[in-house]
Amino acid sequence: MHFDYTTVGHVTIDILADGTRQAGGAAFYSALQAARLGHRAQILTQGVAAEIEQLLAPYRQELELRVLPAPATTTLVTSGSGAARVQSMQAWAGAIAATPELDTAILHLAPVAREIPLGWRGPGGFLGITPQGLARDWSGTRGAIRQVRADPAATALGEHADAVVLSELERDSCAELIAAARTGGAVVVVTDGEHPSTILHGDGSASTCAVPALAEMADDLGAGDVFAAALFISLAEGDDAQAAVRFATAAAAVRMGARGASAVGDRAKIEARLRETAPR
Repeated sequence: MHFDYTTVGHVTIDILADGTRQAGGAAFYSALQAARLGHRAQILTQGVAAEIEQLLAPYRQELELRVLPAPATTTLVTSGSGAARVQSMQAWAGAIAATPELDTAILHLAPVAREIPLGWRGPGGFLGITPQGLARDWSGTRGAIRQVRADPAATALGEHADAVVLSELERDSCAELIAAARTGGAVVVVTDGEHPSTILHGDGSASTCAVPALAEMADDLGAGDVFAAALFISLAEGDDAQAAVRFATAAAAVRMGARGASAVGDRAKIEARLRETAPR
């Protein structure tokens, strides 16, 4: 395969409470985690190329970037963290209408705002989906983002997935996609902050995986995306679901231990976190 890991979704401009502007979006954080795990990673996104290239300039030696042109770059105003996070849409880069040709071992569909294409061309590999962006609406007051039912046209993507990751907050809105994924035999992982993650196995059974306590959280933006990338890579490497979730949980903890995308960890840091939290 030409790439080891490809994410498809909008790289966003995140405007924080203090006015800081930084790169965001599941496609960015997940691809960066994949790169730091030693994978050749590509982002397929849409927006204003010059803006996105400037945002990602600190990471361009780690990431390949393919930008489809659009009049605007998706821009989110973000405050709070975890379940208390509030976001509004200031600009949207639009749906990715093209049917892209992708040559990748792992394909991660990573929407933030209903933008991913429903089809693509290229050899089949491992397909992971983080569907939260399929279940968002921002047509209300000041573009405030709220959870809605996932786009029915997109739920069928779950039938082709090998793994799906979403949070407990998104579980109801993505119920049909989860059902489609489970019918197709995918592993579905539902995260719930510091509470145990739920693993819905492809054989119809379920289990849980504990989340070791984090001494101090500096910043959790992108932690769920880091979790997803680490999980998909671990599963694609042949690990069982429990081991993959433990690895992904450690990756998310490393990310939250310091501020900004630079805190996304490499394999050595993630494995060190695993050893620190292993049952004695």
